[in-house]
Amino acid sequence: MKWSELSIHTTEEAVDAISNILHEAGASGVVIEDSQDFERQRDQQYGEIYALDREDFPQEGVIVKAYLPVSSFLAENVKEIKLAINNLKKFNINLGANEVSLSEVDEEDWSTAWKQYYHPVKISNRFTIVPTWENYEPVESDELMIELDPGMAFGTGTHPTTVMSLQALEKHVQQGMYVTDVGTGSGVLAIGASMLGANHVHALDLDPIAVRSAKENIALNKIGGTIDVVEGDLLDTVKEPADIVVANILAEIIMTFTDDAYTVVKPGGLFITSGIIETKKEDVKQSLTNAGFIIDEVMMMEDWVTIVSRKPE
Repeated sequence: MKWSELSIHTTEEAVDAISNILHEAGASGVVIEDSQDFERQRDQQYGEIYALDREDFPQEGVIVKAYLPVSSFLAENVKEIKLAINNLKKFNINLGANEVSLSEVDEEDWSTAWKQYYHPVKISNRFTIVPTWENYEPVESDELMIELDPGMAFGTGTHPTTVMSLQALEKHVQQGMYVTDVGTGSGVLAIGASMLGANHVHALDLDPIAVRSAKENIALNKIGGTIDVVEGDLLDTVKEPADIVVANILAEIIMTFTDDAYTVVKPGGLFITSGIIETKKEDVKQSLTNAGFIIDEVMMMEDWVTIVSRKPE
């Protein structure tokens, strides 16, 4: 079977949004080649650092790659992808070079080769992300393993915004809490909250593919009735106040519903916001404080920010 490799040269700021567009267009996963991976100082407290070959990376910016089957609809699909990416400018997202190229590849090489780079990764004191095909035995007695299949999910669960969100949940989720996960994607944050003792997690996503992926990952981790996953736009489907609302989505989207989040969060409860590129940090903080939240903590990893804010009692 023939496949087309769609390559977009863009910026780190645009990676998450473009990745989501590619998933919606039918890509089961994306490859991210970031020029800054060679410059970053990494915290090696968690996870593993792998040797990188500079020849595989662009001189500047980020290249996002996805694979789509060659068909009579390919040209139309690529045209719609380009249009959706260009529409991101409406959210003041810097697209950088925004160069799109297409090449043909054979299925046998790429469909499984990427698995050699994806191994169990410890991302916090308790959480370890484990790919479904790996055998892994817990090292600590209280270690929590989240199994993910990136082929079905939106990413591997090890992006800085996801890592910081899980670390924040680990600090704050207590037994019996009600948690709402806005833009659940793979469902990894909902799964994490449930494993930490949340009595109920309401997970929602606008994308039906994400809803299906989240349900599959929840089943994979053998978590049943504590999580419900629904298709919904931001907080439209929320019926009950939450002890914690977590949203790992674009900063521009977060700022559109901080007032609604303030209404949903219980007095004394938390709003954990992630998916924020560093250049948008102050804008999001201002939006949160304007809504009435108090900033408890600002977490940073590489160029990404997670903000933990509290609703006064």
